[in-house]
Amino acid sequence: MNAFADFNLLPTLQKTLLEKELTQPTEIQVKVIPLLLEMRSLVGVAETGSGKTLAFALPVLHLIKKLELAGDPITKPGKPRAVVVVPTRELGEQVTKAFKPFTHTTRLRVRSVLGGTSFEMARRGVQGCFEVLVATPGRLVKLLEMKLVNLGDVRILVFDEADQMLDHGFLPDAQRIVKSCPADRQLALFSATVSPAVEQLIEELFSQSEIIRSEGSHRVVATLTTTRQTVVDGKRFPLLERLLGKKVEGGTILFVNTREQCDKLAEELDDAGWPCVIYRGEMDKVERRQNLKAFREGEISLLVSTDLASRGLDVEHVGRVINYHMPKQMENYLHRVGRTARAGRPGLVVNFITERDEEFALKIEKVQSAPKRKL
Repeated sequence: MNAFADFNLLPTLQKTLLEKELTQPTEIQVKVIPLLLEMRSLVGVAETGSGKTLAFALPVLHLIKKLELAGDPITKPGKPRAVVVVPTRELGEQVTKAFKPFTHTTRLRVRSVLGGTSFEMARRGVQGCFEVLVATPGRLVKLLEMKLVNLGDVRILVFDEADQMLDHGFLPDAQRIVKSCPADRQLALFSATVSPAVEQLIEELFSQSEIIRSEGSHRVVATLTTTRQTVVDGKRFPLLERLLGKKVEGGTILFVNTREQCDKLAEELDDAGWPCVIYRGEMDKVERRQNLKAFREGEISLLVSTDLASRGLDVEHVGRVINYHMPKQMENYLHRVGRTARAGRPGLVVNFITERDEEFALKIEKVQSAPKRKL
């Protein structure tokens, strides 16, 4: 299928796709949407920036609206028919935002209950009738325990960015959520990489499901250019200043490995007259959100971050990723570089390589052209 018009989607969804000038689906969308429309459970593994959110959002809205059109609307409050479980508040906000344009024409209601917000806000969020719930695992489990949400009418349950979710130790919550849904519910799991925890979840819940991989899964995308800077005697900052003097289209994310490195680099940049914001753990959540907003809206072009920003965040205008300190694991590297060159756009990655990083740099070169990996 070469166009969204080829999918058997409701006219209301097709109308919004045309309004948003979305005509050609990505590879993962071509592979996943027909299967989800047939109400089949699946695991979708695709590189970041490949369009996974729309791959499940369109079928979810299509299937739920068809029930309503067939005379079976939602009538009970706090009882959604679709649940999308996400690892973080930031990703939850992005997923909710992706749903919103398609709810205007379908007249379906999407609510979100996310960690990092007040519980009273979550309580208000699940009042009344609504069709789709986007939630972080911990917050959803708490609502279930308090009987403020009932998943007894869920027709489709989606786990998004499952690798990050399970890395955070949410496997027991994920299992609890699944058990709260009907036994015949449709399941979908999406992930950029397959960690051991994700493999465990697949074995437990998706043993009969089809596993879909994009050609680029566990590889970097074709529109990404990767270069390296050799660090001698630990002198990184002079190399960085020369790089920052070269203009790129869009913002730059600078990745480090620790909170201490994050603060130190931000201080050095500020002292040298390079405005930046930081995004890391153990900082005020309001400040972190404000920093991300300033970067996302282009007010600040430099974001200094730990791996907290490497997973799931979709900032359209990131033109360059600089690994100021190289990560230790390949999966973290793939998530970092996935912040740029998204949805077919070009992007640049610059790796700062010390003598200790040489072995890891060779692994990266192999990954650039590696064939698909089987589970």
